[in-house]
Amino acid sequence: MKNYNSFSDRDTRTSSSPDEPRILLVGDVGKVFLDAGAVTQRRCEVCTTMPDAIDAAVKNNFAGIGIVMFGMSAKLSSALKALRDNCDAKIILLAQMYEEPIAIRLVGSAYNGTSVADDYLICPVQPDRFYESIITRGRSTAEAGLSTTVDATIEMKIKRLERLATEDDLTGLKNRRYIWEFSRQIIEHAKKENGRVTLLVFDIDDLKHYNDLYGHLAGDEVLKQAAVLMQRCCRGHDVVGRIGGDEFAVVFWDSTWGRLPGAQVTAEPQAKPAAVPTKGAERRSTRADHPKEAIFIAKRFVRELEKSELSTFGGLGPGGKGVLTISGGLASFPRDGSTIQELFQQADKALLDAKRSGKNRIYLVGKPQSDIADIE
Repeated sequence: MKNYNSFSDRDTRTSSSPDEPRILLVGDVGKVFLDAGAVTQRRCEVCTTMPDAIDAAVKNNFAGIGIVMFGMSAKLSSALKALRDNCDAKIILLAQMYEEPIAIRLVGSAYNGTSVADDYLICPVQPDRFYESIITRGRSTAEAGLSTTVDATIEMKIKRLERLATEDDLTGLKNRRYIWEFSRQIIEHAKKENGRVTLLVFDIDDLKHYNDLYGHLAGDEVLKQAAVLMQRCCRGHDVVGRIGGDEFAVVFWDSTWGRLPGAQVTAEPQAKPAAVPTKGAERRSTRADHPKEAIFIAKRFVRELEKSELSTFGGLGPGGKGVLTISGGLASFPRDGSTIQELFQQADKALLDAKRSGKNRIYLVGKPQSDIADIE
């Protein structure tokens, strides 16, 4: 078979066993494993392209197939369906952090009574972790039956630890660590593809007042409900996180630079660089350089919050009075910064300006400051 490397003969002579399940890896394995050399300790075969992988899957009986998402074409979904049509192996997506929204979408996509992919792992990953995600599929029925309970318990513990490392325990949103690393990766990707990324940082106005008036449990409910509402307003691939206390961050990114693997979104033409503005045109330039989708979603979130009465929002009960509001700042790559550190600094400055100006507003980064409420 052309263009793929088999390690199985060498593995059988060294550390692997003929009874171990065969695994197919697709793509550049050096980009996803912490110890790529350890991959050769298993009965693994590697294909560099998806057509070769489909050909290998037809001719061989693999227990599992690992797909390196990095570098795959926008037709990854179709390729995964072709794999499903030609084999019954367990399919694991190996994703960079910024590819996780797409991996989630693919795992959740139904196809012929199953899903396009069975699961995904965030890279870099230990080879043993990848192997364990597949190994039960390759065991005999009797052996698998004896260890099902143990395997399920271990898998649940591993997944829980993974969630704790990347998710906020109160709201279920991504945590600060995840937001920071995801943003770093998606900005690096945008640099290569001439794309744009927008960061919204916001907090809930006067949350301390609600904590003092109704108790911290009620304040926690406000945070949780605000998180749910923000997720509903965002697109499926945008990433929402709680980065501390009452402060949240949203990373907006889209396909203005082309589609990532499996992304089913409509690309819009890249906006032309704005000319150097005259003094009277400076405010219009500030508006034009920010992706309108992020502004639209932020405005929709503000409107949804205004519709939510405190008597029902966050479980405050009949005594809850008033309207929940937020203050925030929007910063965009490459307009306002070239690194995640710079974007956070700029968005935080705009957030502070919004609070000093009376709260209940979201400012764009720029001079003069622009409230998104003024943008049609």
